[in-house]
Amino acid sequence: MRVSPTEAASYAGSGVAVGSSLTLTDIGVIVGIATAFATFALNAFFMWRKDQRERVESDARLHEMEEHRD
Repeated sequence: MRVSPTEAASYAGSGVAVGSSLTLTDIGVIVGIATAFATFALNAFFMWRKDQRERVESDARLHEMEEHRD
Protein backbone atom coordinates (compact mmCIF):
# COMPACT_ATOMS: atom_id res chain seq x y z
CA MET A 1 0.00 0.00 0.00
CA ARG A 2 1.55 3.27 -1.12
CA VAL A 3 1.07 6.47 0.82
CA SER A 4 0.72 9.59 -1.25
CA PRO A 5 2.91 12.60 -0.35
CA THR A 6 -0.17 14.59 0.61
CA GLU A 7 -1.34 11.86 2.98
CA ALA A 8 2.14 11.53 4.52
CA ALA A 9 2.34 15.29 5.04
CA SER A 10 -1.09 15.23 6.68
CA TYR A 11 -0.03 12.50 9.11
CA ALA A 12 3.25 14.27 9.84
CA GLY A 13 1.42 17.54 10.49
CA SER A 14 -0.97 15.77 12.87
CA GLY A 15 1.93 14.23 14.75
CA VAL A 16 3.70 17.56 15.07
CA ALA A 17 0.50 19.25 16.27
CA VAL A 18 -0.06 16.62 18.96
CA GLY A 19 3.61 16.65 19.98
CA SER A 20 3.74 20.42 20.28
CA SER A 21 0.58 20.54 22.38
CA LEU A 22 2.05 18.31 25.12
CA THR A 23 3.32 20.00 28.26
CA LEU A 24 6.08 18.68 30.50
CA THR A 25 3.41 17.37 32.85
CA ASP A 26 1.78 15.42 30.02
CA ILE A 27 5.13 14.00 28.95
CA GLY A 28 5.92 13.05 32.55
CA VAL A 29 2.62 11.19 32.85
CA ILE A 30 3.22 9.34 29.59
CA VAL A 31 6.76 8.37 30.62
CA GLY A 32 5.49 7.28 34.05
CA ILE A 33 2.81 5.06 32.56
CA ALA A 34 5.27 3.56 30.07
CA THR A 35 7.73 2.88 32.91
CA ALA A 36 5.02 1.20 34.97
CA PHE A 37 4.06 -1.08 32.08
CA ALA A 38 7.71 -1.93 31.37
CA THR A 39 8.31 -2.71 35.05
CA PHE A 40 5.25 -4.96 35.16
CA ALA A 41 6.29 -6.81 31.99
CA LEU A 42 9.88 -7.34 33.13
CA ASN A 43 8.77 -8.46 36.58
CA ALA A 44 6.28 -10.93 35.07
CA PHE A 45 8.96 -12.32 32.75
CA PHE A 46 11.56 -12.81 35.47
CA MET A 47 9.01 -14.33 37.85
CA TRP A 48 8.03 -16.78 35.10
CA ARG A 49 11.70 -17.72 34.68
CA LYS A 50 12.06 -18.17 38.46
CA ASP A 51 8.97 -20.40 38.53
CA GLN A 52 10.43 -22.53 35.74
CA ARG A 53 13.72 -22.96 37.62
CA GLU A 54 11.92 -23.83 40.85
CA ARG A 55 9.70 -26.35 39.04
CA VAL A 56 12.75 -28.12 37.59
CA GLU A 57 14.42 -28.14 41.01
CA SER A 58 11.27 -29.49 42.67
CA ASP A 59 10.91 -32.24 40.05
CA ALA A 60 14.55 -33.23 40.57
CA ARG A 61 14.09 -33.40 44.36
CA LEU A 62 10.93 -35.50 44.01
CA HIS A 63 12.70 -37.84 41.61
CA GLU A 64 15.63 -38.17 44.04
CA MET A 65 13.26 -38.89 46.96
CA GLU A 66 11.49 -41.60 44.93
CA GLU A 67 14.83 -43.25 44.10
CA HIS A 68 15.85 -43.34 47.78
CA ARG A 69 12.49 -44.75 48.83
CA ASP A 70 12.77 -47.77 46.50
